[in-house]
Amino acid sequence: MSGPETRAVTGPGDDSGEARFIAAMRALATGPGSRALADDAAVLDAHGPLVVTHDMMVEGVHWLPSQDAADVAWKLVTSNLSDLAAKGARPVALILGYMLGDAAWDAAFADGLRAVLAVHPAPLLGGDTVAGPSSAATRTLGLTAIGAPVRNPPPARADAQVGDRVWVTGVLGAALAGFEALQRGVDDPALTAAFRRPEPLLATGATLAPVVHAMMDVSDGLLIDARRMAEASRTTIAINSAAVPVHPALADRRDEAMRWGDDYQLLFTMADGIAPPVDACCIGTVLAAGREPVLIDRVPPDGSIPLGYAHGRDTAPKD
Repeated sequence: MSGPETRAVTGPGDDSGEARFIAAMRALATGPGSRALADDAAVLDAHGPLVVTHDMMVEGVHWLPSQDAADVAWKLVTSNLSDLAAKGARPVALILGYMLGDAAWDAAFADGLRAVLAVHPAPLLGGDTVAGPSSAATRTLGLTAIGAPVRNPPPARADAQVGDRVWVTGVLGAALAGFEALQRGVDDPALTAAFRRPEPLLATGATLAPVVHAMMDVSDGLLIDARRMAEASRTTIAINSAAVPVHPALADRRDEAMRWGDDYQLLFTMADGIAPPVDACCIGTVLAAGREPVLIDRVPPDGSIPLGYAHGRDTAPKD
């Protein structure tokens, strides 16, 4: 695809899968910075600090092989936009790394990309397309998202302060409930949407950014992400499990809901006595650093069970 580190279309007679896909992307990349995908680099006019994030997704890990490619496109974009939301940033550019499939898959992916950009506008500036050998069964996709933060510096994981209250938006376990429904073949969009087409909390993040201390999105599981925040800020985060909002389908599996991830809710800390300007639940407290970075109901979590998802470990598909 034309744009950073890419090739241009070879000519008007080129009917390759790459040419067809680039033509579909050209219809979406309408901003001036994209240069109509006819150049080998995009142009971005930065008037202040930028937030840059890059996420990859792998077939069989982040999506089920049977899923609609349009859902995959949606999730690839929104998982990156969720990282911008956690920094209180508005999206200003997207750069796509795409591994070609068959013509139907590519067309469905382009349809999903068109749909998500209609709901969450962000300029597509280009990227790159590649094709693997025909024997390659696993597709890998990547996206870089660039945003402009409403606060400088943006909130970081390392900003939690002793005495802060710990908050989380939404409910946890919704993505797990959707994933399990898809595995069972249940065709219920209301139940599966949280896994298939998560929503990035961009407006919520922008509202929170000026008043929070630390903030991040819950992508790999509440417990492992809370540990990351605690380690970055050199504190201990104590979680009251009964206060954690859990999806009704996971009401009797609260511990699993706190570990599975893929929910893309916002985890943040604020000074004690201050109520957040958005709907959220207070689930714990930031303590001085102890022997364990995370406590659940005043005790360390069971070390024999992973706190969340980590790539490179043999686990079931998820993010």
